[in-house]
Amino acid sequence: MIRESLTICNEKGLHARAAVKFVHCAKQWEAHITVEKDGVAVGADSIMGLMLLAAAKGTAIQVTAEGEDAEEAVAALGRLVADRFEEPR
Repeated sequence: MIRESLTICNEKGLHARAAVKFVHCAKQWEAHITVEKDGVAVGADSIMGLMLLAAAKGTAIQVTAEGEDAEEAVAALGRLVADRFEEPR
């Protein structure tokens, strides 16, 4: 199991467009991935679940992946978050 804390750094937080990109990235991997904020965990394959976390800019989320390619999955999601979901700066 791989677990990493990621800080949301884009201006609008984990909003609809960012959630779609997160889910798209997560679905590329075989690993089972969950995202947690304030004790609430959701599947990384759920756009609505991610949006319900209401992760604003500066919020820390915990990403956990288990199974095949878990390490690669968490690394890719970390890059996506660090790149502000490819949004303009």
